[in-house]
Amino acid sequence: METMVAVAGGELWAEDSGGAGLPLVLLHPGVGDSTLWDPVLPALAARHRVVRYDCRGYGRSPAPAVPYSQLRDLVAVLDHFRLERAVLVGNSNGGATSIDLALTAPERVAGLALLVPAVSGYDLTGAELYRRMGRLAEAGDLEGIVRLGLGLWGKAGGGTPEADPVGAAHLRAVLPAWFANLGYLRSEPAAFERLGAITAPTVLALGELDRPVVVEFNERMAARIPGCRLVRLAASDHYPTLREPEAVARLVEELYGAVA
Repeated sequence: METMVAVAGGELWAEDSGGAGLPLVLLHPGVGDSTLWDPVLPALAARHRVVRYDCRGYGRSPAPAVPYSQLRDLVAVLDHFRLERAVLVGNSNGGATSIDLALTAPERVAGLALLVPAVSGYDLTGAELYRRMGRLAEAGDLEGIVRLGLGLWGKAGGGTPEADPVGAAHLRAVLPAWFANLGYLRSEPAAFERLGAITAPTVLALGELDRPVVVEFNERMAARIPGCRLVRLAASDHYPTLREPEAVARLVEELYGAVA
């Protein structure tokens, strides 16, 4: 069932597969919208209730019109579907939001599946990359941004739009959201130093073909989270659901089986 969820000053597109039992909530990355879950959704929804949604400006959700918080939007989605407790599956920025909820409302998080996660308060992009993207944006070279992004985050697919048209399409589709969110998205308090307070059972999957800075940081994150299971996806970059959907679905199922 598709629906629009009211959030502070706006609304989000969301989809609920329906069903009983402990639900899964899927949080997409900044380099794609909720359609990135399409390769794993059938396997997960066949056995579980699954909720996914598009962040503001992404996919089928309107662009933000007021300052907002990803954490508060996640809480609004949970409340809309009356989900008191869920297993969160977060990719990159979606992982950061999942961690924020696990730290602020641990009673609502039954488990965390973190896929190449980011973390609030820690910039993994870097000032030079922002400058390069800014120059391309000023020149109106959106395809140049896509090419630059794939070279960084899409190496498993070949690193170019020609070699990886699917990855390019996902990245191209979210560029409007990047610009629409400027000045509106509010950051959460830095979470890296507080990862030791996470109580939810956690699995963290890094992509061995991801940017080295992300791989190293994901290793540091896993070492800080109590009892975290670290998994290395040998054929993945920053798009694990595109590169190794079966492995991602299996990791989520294994975590679910341990907490349900």
